[in-house]
Amino acid sequence: MRLKGKVALITGSGSGIGKSTAILFAKEGAKVVVNDISQANGIQTVNEIKSSGGEAIFCLADVTSKPQILKMIDDVLETYGKIDILFNNAGISVVGALHETEDDVIENALKVNVQGVFLMSKYVVPHMLERQEGSIINMSSCLAEIGFLKRAVYAATKGAVLALTKSMQVDYAPYNIRVNALLPGTILTPFVENYLKTSYENPEEAINTIKQRQLNGKLGTPEDVAFAALFLASDESKFMLGSPLYIDGGVVSGKAL
Repeated sequence: MRLKGKVALITGSGSGIGKSTAILFAKEGAKVVVNDISQANGIQTVNEIKSSGGEAIFCLADVTSKPQILKMIDDVLETYGKIDILFNNAGISVVGALHETEDDVIENALKVNVQGVFLMSKYVVPHMLERQEGSIINMSSCLAEIGFLKRAVYAATKGAVLALTKSMQVDYAPYNIRVNALLPGTILTPFVENYLKTSYENPEEAINTIKQRQLNGKLGTPEDVAFAALFLASDESKFMLGSPLYIDGGVVSGKAL
């Protein structure tokens, strides 16, 4: 019960990494706020948590919308009275060279991946400041630190998140608020599986190619990232401030293909 008594707000937790993290946090004693733009997915996550004896509520909100964020925060505070952990997990992927990427796709990626983290943090932090404690986990990517084929826009958004994490930590360290970042490699989420199926004639061959990027020759799972998020959310990482945590199978330290 590493998060016993903690209240954790996890954006984009209706599926993938967010869902796995929500389920794990609940098992570890947290009261979980499941957030997603898909009501069906979010409620499904809540139901799975409750069926296992955990506690969770669902908040429908778009992380790019200030009014929806403020309402969600008000609902959480009315229900639980505090927010101990904020996991800025919600995000979207973009594939393509910069000149091939439509302007509206770039704008949307910036809104969700960067502005969403800005806004969520901006409006949750004041409540953490009042209590003089909190843990914020930002979802970056190992691509924030390496060049990669046809990921310019996505990498730029995740690089912004990593830079934001480090500067936020300087501002909030005096108030006992920790801000760290997760930098995953390729994780086999439902989104990635669907992308492989719809973008490649031979998805299995594509998966084998992607596996070659990792030093261990394997793809990560949502649970791999969830356990890393648990570490950053818990008091076990109390001496980690403004740190990038890699869950990338060795992509950054190895050779990216």
